[in-house]
Amino acid sequence: MQYALLAFLIVLVLAQAFLLWKAKDSWRWYPMVAIITTTILAVVFLFPLAGALKSRAAWHQIKEELEERLVKVEAEQAELRYGDPNSPLAEDGVLPMAQRLAKLGTEAGRRWRGLRLTNQNFGGQTSIVLSAPVDANQVEGLPEDAPADAQAAAAAARPPLIPNGMVVYGFAEGQQPNVDRMIPTFYLGEFRVTASTPDQVTLTTTGPLLPRQQQAITSGQASSWSVYELLPLDGHEPFIAEGSQPDDDNVFGRIDDELVNRILSGVSDATRQNYLRDGSRSLDDDRPLTRWVKIEITKSHTIDVDSPDQRGALDGGFFDGSGRAVDSRLQAGGEGKVKFDKGELLVLKEEAANALQQEGVARLVDTYYLRPLNDYRFVLRRIRLRLAELETRTEELNFERDILQRAIDATVKMLGEYQTDKLKLEQDLAQTETERKAIQDYNEKLRATVKATREKLVGLYRSNQSLENELEQIHLDIKSNMDSLTSTR
Repeated sequence: MQYALLAFLIVLVLAQAFLLWKAKDSWRWYPMVAIITTTILAVVFLFPLAGALKSRAAWHQIKEELEERLVKVEAEQAELRYGDPNSPLAEDGVLPMAQRLAKLGTEAGRRWRGLRLTNQNFGGQTSIVLSAPVDANQVEGLPEDAPADAQAAAAAARPPLIPNGMVVYGFAEGQQPNVDRMIPTFYLGEFRVTASTPDQVTLTTTGPLLPRQQQAITSGQASSWSVYELLPLDGHEPFIAEGSQPDDDNVFGRIDDELVNRILSGVSDATRQNYLRDGSRSLDDDRPLTRWVKIEITKSHTIDVDSPDQRGALDGGFFDGSGRAVDSRLQAGGEGKVKFDKGELLVLKEEAANALQQEGVARLVDTYYLRPLNDYRFVLRRIRLRLAELETRTEELNFERDILQRAIDATVKMLGEYQTDKLKLEQDLAQTETERKAIQDYNEKLRATVKATREKLVGLYRSNQSLENELEQIHLDIKSNMDSLTSTR
């Protein structure tokens, strides 16, 4: 294209020169000089103009590419922040994940990870010393920038590692598959902080530890600790497979069987089945506490959820006698009502679902099994009380066992005079048993001999048959060879 334009320019200049040559007789010299000068300048300025146009086209293309990249980056940023709304299989965005993380952080309270077990003492008052984790970016042996006095003052100004007097819960940390950091794997007990510095904390138990917990601490298995202000809350979602979506078979999604079997490998099969069945369709023999019902609202319905009374949770609980919220933090606000639209699907406890069905505003869709959640604060205390009861019961059983043992000893002493007859009978029984065993062994030996002889005869018979077949085959081969020789002659 550029060569065509150059040829057109040359032809245009030659045509102008030809016209000027034709008009030289009728024109004066100065218009011709002006025209020639203008033509030369026009031709000269064509080159910078072409360069400017080329540069403008290149920058315009860059601008369009940057605009396309900007639109793409804005879309990627929106997808990273909020997730992909068009794909049900896409992962959540940063903001929903941050909200869930903040919720988990609120439920878990303050926590201190990576604490190293420094010392333990189980003599008398149990005490455990934990040290703060060492900063990975700190290199030993390098000179400090600040003076020693300034460092001591800074250390003194630092807050304690854990507030003194706080009741905390300890967990042993361990490595899990597909996880790049240490996570809690074993519950070590409830402790109280008795001394705390910026680098160390001393814990004492609030009650006797279980033998497994004490063994894990003394054996060094619990060398790395996680300390929590609150016990973790039980839930259904942690055991759902990643990327799984609720469906008609499970109201939460597919249970991660591998995760449940790995985490709960030390519990009974019945307990593990409760986690594996969580959210699935219920069975006829399920307890009423575990039966939840999915219903469909057949016509719009409104329920009062806020109580007209206003009081704190410490003054009588979170709800009144009819189940309406009295704590302002739990109230819906506004008119204090919740409206359900026609066609909306809800999963409710069986009693609430039956009440809505009796009112004629809902219909049954399906019934599901939901595992009752554990409140570990009360569960652990109940287990501790149960262990104390079992210990008391063990002492009672040991006392009863001693009484029974004395009765058995008296019975044995009373039967001692019959021991001679018993010994004779035992001797006769032993002799009879010996003879019976000898006869049985001889019988077995005869059976084995007969069986071996029979097998040998069968083998010989089969061998004879095989030899007979071979002889017959050899005879046929010789006959065939002789026939062939005879026919040849």
